[in-house]
Amino acid sequence: MSKRAIVPGSFDPVTAGHFEVIRRAAAIFDGVTVAILVNSEKTGTFSAEERLAAVNAAIRELEKEGIGNVDARVFRGLTVDAARECGAGFIVKGLRNATDFDCEFGMAEITRRFGPGIETVLLPSSPEYMHVSSTYVREILKYGKGDERAFAPGTEKMLRNIYEIKK
Repeated sequence: MSKRAIVPGSFDPVTAGHFEVIRRAAAIFDGVTVAILVNSEKTGTFSAEERLAAVNAAIRELEKEGIGNVDARVFRGLTVDAARECGAGFIVKGLRNATDFDCEFGMAEITRRFGPGIETVLLPSSPEYMHVSSTYVREILKYGKGDERAFAPGTEKMLRNIYEIKK
């Protein structure tokens, strides 16, 4: 039986921390879909199409490393519905700290209630990514300064160009 997973998130924008979770999930599961979730209650910095382009650029970097079992799609609605639509039995989430754990642990319980048969896998962050967040990356883009490692490899130039257009 194939074991598919989704790695859901807003990816507004994708970061090196996201990239690490995606890479690790790809090593564990037969196939991984990066589920770019659109929340109608929130207005993101980047459009769904821009986020998909950035994630696809990150996926091309994975392919250069010989990792070919990752794709990306935009979803609207519940994460559990995105998992079903992809045929995924697993939702993979990265944890940077105890706050992330508290939030994701609660979401895992909700997933069990609404998505029987879909398991949540929580991956603790590597130390170098514990403080990287999309908010941090947006600030780097806004002011044009900071540690380039906060960007997903292969996407920093594209993200800077998109951000410059938005100014």
